[in-house]
Amino acid sequence: MTETMGRRERKKAQTRRALADAALALFTEKGFDNVGVREIAHAADVALSTLFQHFPSKEALVFDMDADLEAGLVAAVRDRPTGQSVLHALRDHLIAREQRRGTDDPARAAHVALVNSTPALREYARGMWLRHQDALAAAIAEAAGVSRDDPATTALARFALECPSLGRDGQDLRHLFDLLEHGWGDWLTDHERRPARPSQGTHQHLKEAEH
Repeated sequence: MTETMGRRERKKAQTRRALADAALALFTEKGFDNVGVREIAHAADVALSTLFQHFPSKEALVFDMDADLEAGLVAAVRDRPTGQSVLHALRDHLIAREQRRGTDDPARAAHVALVNSTPALREYARGMWLRHQDALAAAIAEAAGVSRDDPATTALARFALECPSLGRDGQDLRHLFDLLEHGWGDWLTDHERRPARPSQGTHQHLKEAEH
């Protein structure tokens, strides 16, 4: 029975992957609005009803890792090693995820370009990200032993989720999580003490004043 279930799950995963790959290829070639779900099912060699068993909408085909991403975020908080803080667990999870994806992955670049150029996908991505935020905030509240209604949990979840889009690499992510952990107060104070660098326009005015 276990072996049969294993084969069934592998088959489902293969079908899901084939559909997502076919969709991304077609969307990249023709544009999201110019491709129908029937064409995607045909390209993946499955029935249209099978497509909808795996994906509730055409937009969902572009975000095949939606459920895995959310599950990973929640697990990073709930299953973190004893003694590790929630922030450090999230930081390490997101850094590892970015490293696995790779910044020079052509498929990732195509996916990002497709989403950024398609209003319907940008809107779907925003809604998906908010769902992740709610799930992560609930896990943080549970870990902290506070009410889910505490706005601090939602704020922390939102800021943590935004970090990968703001950082260029693992070093940036560590710096951003350091700010989440210790706050911006000391960082601002330290930078306010430094002499401000003149802008390019300021340099030009100074040169003109010398003549």
